[in-house]
Amino acid sequence: MAIKVNLDLMLVKRDMSLTELSEKVGVTISNLSILKTGKAKAVRFSTLNAICEALDCQPGDILEYEITGEE
Repeated sequence: MAIKVNLDLMLVKRDMSLTELSEKVGVTISNLSILKTGKAKAVRFSTLNAICEALDCQPGDILEYEITGEE
């Protein structure tokens, strides 16, 4: 997939654990883990909004489009 999830990087930058983020956002640790590992097929805007609010960041800090060169 060409979308890379940088949630782990933002957690390190904000010195926050996945458990802390889960509590602040109201999303289970397992669902955040699926997102963090890039295995999620979709993310709700409300969830993305809550994550950005908790981490004080922009959606582009978490999601990145990678050009793979494969067409």
